[in-house]
Amino acid sequence: MKTLLDALQEGRLIELPDDNKNRALEYLAALIEAVPDLGLEEGITENVLAREAAHNTGIGQGWACPHARSEHDGEVICAIGWSPKGIDYGSPDGAPVHLMVMYFVPVTQKNSYLKEISSLAKAIQTQPALRNLRSLDDLGEVRHALLDAISIALESTAPEAKARMIQLEAKHAEVQEMVAELPHEVATSLKPLSIIVIPGLRPIVLCQDSTLVGALEFHEHLASQLAHNGQAEHQGLHVLVRSQASYEPDRLVYDCLAFRVK
Repeated sequence: MKTLLDALQEGRLIELPDDNKNRALEYLAALIEAVPDLGLEEGITENVLAREAAHNTGIGQGWACPHARSEHDGEVICAIGWSPKGIDYGSPDGAPVHLMVMYFVPVTQKNSYLKEISSLAKAIQTQPALRNLRSLDDLGEVRHALLDAISIALESTAPEAKARMIQLEAKHAEVQEMVAELPHEVATSLKPLSIIVIPGLRPIVLCQDSTLVGALEFHEHLASQLAHNGQAEHQGLHVLVRSQASYEPDRLVYDCLAFRVK
């Protein structure tokens, strides 16, 4: 279930703004089309809708797995949409769909996709929490349910994948706890920023605050602190990692929050 883990790590879990089936499909397709290194600006929406018209992708128990195939090279990726109310999807069991996992499948990755779907189907059948989606109240609960499912699925598989999942969970929880405990005057002055780390080069900081950019780009240990601690400190600045994404070749993009302690 590596693809699901990647989607959670890269922020592709969203609450669907509409309980209409086709509009929900279009929303998730647009989310996949927006992935920077996918190399496609359009076409996924039409592909998904055409396949859905030919074959309903509801798999029962409140789940649906629509997909789009492509002749392009690349990796299987997915986007996850949660519907609190449930979507009338026409699934075989007649149950409304609460979780849609949309896959983008390059032609060379068919076997990887089938393995991913098989693992997900097994998890749904064996884990009660994934069959009781109506009890989930918010995206945080959805995320935890998926991470628990991935953890169980990875018990007998690659240890590095399981370790990455555990690290993601720990860092996210730590950041949420730290933000919640910040004084009000600090919490209201949080600044969002992105940090691009490329081996052999200074980190590139993307932020609207030029003073913050200047301070962090010359922080010698910024990359190592973010990688090992999920946060960094420099000259009174505190940086917390909210999520990270990997890009070829060997590049990392951190989504962060920064604040200054006087």
